[in-house]
Amino acid sequence: MSVRTRDTLGGRAAIVGIGATEFSKDSGRSELRLAVEAVRAALDDAGLTPGDVDGMVTFTMDTSPEITVAQAAGMGELSFFSRIHYGGGAACATVQQAALAVAAGVAEVVVCYRAFNERSGRRFGSGVQRREPSAEGAALGWALPFGLLTPASWVAMAAQRYLHTYGLTPEVFGQVAVVDRKYAATNPAAYFHGRPITLAEHAASRWIVEPLRLLDCCQETDGGQALVVTSLERARDLPHPPAVIRAAAQGAGRGQEQMTSFYRDDLTGLPEMGVVARQLWRTAGLTPADIDVGILYDHFTPFVLMQLEEFGFCPPGQGAEFVAEERLPLNTHGGQLGEAYLHGMNGVAEAVRQLRGTAVNQIPGARHTLVTAGTGVPTSGLILGADAGSGAGSQDVGRPRSRPGGAG
Repeated sequence: MSVRTRDTLGGRAAIVGIGATEFSKDSGRSELRLAVEAVRAALDDAGLTPGDVDGMVTFTMDTSPEITVAQAAGMGELSFFSRIHYGGGAACATVQQAALAVAAGVAEVVVCYRAFNERSGRRFGSGVQRREPSAEGAALGWALPFGLLTPASWVAMAAQRYLHTYGLTPEVFGQVAVVDRKYAATNPAAYFHGRPITLAEHAASRWIVEPLRLLDCCQETDGGQALVVTSLERARDLPHPPAVIRAAAQGAGRGQEQMTSFYRDDLTGLPEMGVVARQLWRTAGLTPADIDVGILYDHFTPFVLMQLEEFGFCPPGQGAEFVAEERLPLNTHGGQLGEAYLHGMNGVAEAVRQLRGTAVNQIPGARHTLVTAGTGVPTSGLILGADAGSGAGSQDVGRPRSRPGGAG
């Protein structure tokens, strides 16, 4: 699998455009309009027109169909369109689908997008309500009668086991919240711009589902985000340095369910992210020490710690210490806890900015970024890199390439 992926995909496609709406709690407009605004902004950023687009990828959960967005944005014929399942787990897989289409020659310019009124409209945090009979619903039926009705309650089960196994207290989760809000505080696009928090404030926030507090849970956001993917050859003729897709992967573990995989032998990790991690390291030929910025999906703080451990940045149970010591810059846009909850698509955009050298909280000399998608569900991930033929990420190249505690 790794050889086939490397030959087909690695380094052949790049993200060349990023665009977003503002992030708010009440957009005042339709989800279709949000999608079209984000798509047009991404195309403008890429120096392309709607007529250049021949492929589109989005989430199965998105309410704006590809052909409707294409029509509203002024696009022409499409030769490729695709959707990815499992909520936030789809974020990086949309880019993977786009890159595969470009590498296979079935499309030349592919737009990935996600738009919703997740705060003023349907709120995912409200949990399961009025579901139609389905196989997925039957799986949830093992947990719902016992009061596990919301994403927070599902994650709390694994978080509680994690704390018990490693002899930790809920305060360790605050390390993630504090770091995210630190970066959000200096990001004008972030909802929590200018509002950092302390560990004491995290510990004082109200319980949602023990051991999760309010500040362990991501916000709810209205907005849209779009990305433009094309071949690396074409990308070099466009305005911005390309963010080269070094590796992309999807993963589902044994006994996988959507957020309720409670019957596994061990609840202290994220096996689906382990599947992704192994593919990414193998395909990119990199190790944790090569990563300059980590954009890790942070809908709930405990799963950020588990992701660091699955990727080998630190041993199991030591994720909080790793974050506290800031051994790796994490979620430099503020993450979904601090900037916006856009099902992880805004995180991909931040990884691109870091490689361009244009991020608000720029990490000097960033050459490789790791991006992950939703956890607790079948998921996906990316390793993006600066193009060796461009000046991207070249600022302060004397910066050390490895950090204390990096594995591999």
